Amino acid sequence: MGDIDDAIERADREAFTKDPPKTLKGQVGFLIKQFGSAKAVAQELGVTADSVNRYRRGARKHARADVAAKIDDAVKARWQPLVRKRRQKQAAASGGITVETRARFGYTSSAGSTDDGRFRRLTVHLPAAYAQQLFDARDTGASDQQMRGIIAEGFKEVYFQDGGGRAMGLSDVEINDIDYLDLDY
Repeated sequence: MGDIDDAIERADREAFTKDPPKTLKGQVGFLIKQFGSAKAVAQELGVTADSVNRYRRGARKHARADVAAKIDDAVKARWQPLVRKRRQKQAAASGGITVETRARFGYTSSAGSTDDGRFRRLTVHLPAAYAQQLFDARDTGASDQQMRGIIAEGFKEVYFQDGGGRAMGLSDVEINDIDYLDLDY
């Protein structure tokens, strides 16, 4: 895994915005929503559909320890991906993504280029379009270098060119020697 992929993973882990259901009734209700029926949940857990329905109604307040562990595992396995998808969708639709990094930046401009970029510590909020590009690239298995390119393009537009207010002759920005990189969305 590369720097960018690791940063997305960390941001996803930190994005646990809402805890999964804690009660047996709540957990089973969530699983029924995910699987579509009590019968499907029963097959997954190795119990009868009647048992699942008793848990759902609250007629049985406690499951056997082994079944309770299976229920807990099944809920956790399905809960976090939903939270992750929701947060990524929000970032890609409107929220954008904040990138904090300390790295060496080099650039090419109409006035010339600099191969000896300098280290900068930057925290830049990139618009939603860059978040969408980054998530799409990651989902399609893009390399770390390709994802760096997306972030560099965002830095060029937002930070170096100030949204079109300066440095319009700047054509390429490169991120090299990443000391650290964190994402938040």
